[in-house]
Amino acid sequence: MTLNALRKIIGGILLVSLIAIGFSKPFQEYLHIPNKITLFEGQHIEIAKAKMVSAEMSSNNERMELKEDTHSISLKGNKHGENEMFLELAGFPIKKVDVNVLKDFKVIPGGQSIGVKLNTIGVLVVGHHQIDALDGKSSPGEIAGIKIGDIITEINGKKIEKMSDVAPFVQEAGSKSTPLKIMLNRENEKISTELTPKKDKAEGSYKLGLYIRDSAAGIGTMTFYHPESRKYGALGHVISDMDTKKAIVVDDGQIVRSTVTSIEKGSHGNPGEKLARFSPDKEVIGNIVKNSPFGIFGKLNQDIKNGILDKPMPIALSHQVKEGPAQILTVVDNDEVNLFDIEIVSTIPQKFPATKGMVIKVTDPKLLAKTGGIVQGMSGSPIIQNDKVIGAVTHVFVNDPTSGYGVHIEWMLHEAGIDIYEQPREKAS
Repeated sequence: MTLNALRKIIGGILLVSLIAIGFSKPFQEYLHIPNKITLFEGQHIEIAKAKMVSAEMSSNNERMELKEDTHSISLKGNKHGENEMFLELAGFPIKKVDVNVLKDFKVIPGGQSIGVKLNTIGVLVVGHHQIDALDGKSSPGEIAGIKIGDIITEINGKKIEKMSDVAPFVQEAGSKSTPLKIMLNRENEKISTELTPKKDKAEGSYKLGLYIRDSAAGIGTMTFYHPESRKYGALGHVISDMDTKKAIVVDDGQIVRSTVTSIEKGSHGNPGEKLARFSPDKEVIGNIVKNSPFGIFGKLNQDIKNGILDKPMPIALSHQVKEGPAQILTVVDNDEVNLFDIEIVSTIPQKFPATKGMVIKVTDPKLLAKTGGIVQGMSGSPIIQNDKVIGAVTHVFVNDPTSGYGVHIEWMLHEAGIDIYEQPREKAS
C-alpha cells in the first residue's frame, strides 16, 4: 500500500469520526451549553450534559455551588460575583463557561390601573390653521417653517413652559408688527426662526396659525416598583402624541389612581379599550421623569398594593423566560386587580434592549369573555411566570386581539435607573 493511499484511508476514518461526533448526543448537548450563565443569589439552574462530561469551577469559593450527576450539572448562586466553570471530556477541557451571580433582587408587581398626566418641555405644535387676515388666508407658523411635532421652547429669549406663556408675546408682537424670535426643538435638533403674527378679521386678535398643546393625559397599568428605592415602571411602551404620532418629550408629570368604568371589547381588526376615570381625589402617587420606548418611569411617593401579590418577587432575565403558561395582573372592573392566565407563545433571549421580547396569548376564559383579549389600557400589566416577574404586556395584534407583544422586565428596570448587574466593590485591605 502506497503512502498516499494510507493517508486517504486515515483521512476518511477521521472524517467519518468527526461527522459521527457531530451527530452524537454528547456533542449536541455540549453545543447547547451557553458560554455565559447569569443567575441571582439563592437561584439554582440545571444544565443537561453527557455522561462522560465533567465540570469544575476555576476556583473554590463561596459564590456558587456546583453539583453534578450522570446527566446534569446543577449550579446554585450563593454570593454575588463572577467565576468560571470548565467542562472536560475524558480529562480534556472542551469548554469554558463564565458564571455571574447577581445580587438577590426583588420587585413588587403592579397591575393597578393608573392615570397618567404628562407635561411637555415647552409647547408642542400639533397642527397648522389658516388665519383670515386683511391680506388673505395664511398660516404664519407654516410660513416660518414650523412643522407639526416641533416643540417651541423659547420666544424672544424667554423660556416657554406652558400655553399661557405664549399669548402675551403674540399680542405684543402683532400690535407692533415685529417678528417673534422662536427657538424650536425638532428631533433633538435646535432650530431658530422668526414669525410675525397676523390679525384675525373675525376675532380681532393676533394669532400664530398654529395649534399647540402643553400636556397630555391617559390611562395605563403599573408594572412594578422597587420597594427600596420606590422607583417604578409602567405601560411598557412610549406615550406618543395622538396628533403628531411622535413620542412626547417629558418635562415632568404625575401618576394618579384610576378606576375602570367599562370595557370596549376587542375584535378582529378593532382593538378594544379600557374606559377609566381618574380617582375622585386625584391624589398624586408618583412623578414621571422619563417617557421611553419601554414605558414611563419615575418614583412613587407612597407604597401601593394590588391586593393579590403584594410581597417582593424575584425577576427573570430574558434568557430565563420559557415558552408555556404564565399569568398577568390587571384591572377590568373598578380598581380590583386580578390574575389571568396567558401563554408565552415565543420568547427571545435578548442581549440588548428591545421592546418586543415575547409573543403572548390570552387563554383565560373570564378575560376573553370580558375584553376579547388584550385591550388598550392593559399595557404595562405585569407578566408572572414561575413566581417571578418576567415582563409586561405592551401591544395587541390588531388582527388577533387575543395575542400581542410583551417586553422583558430586564429592560424596564434599566430604563427605571435600577442596575441589577451592580458589581461588588472590593474591600481595601
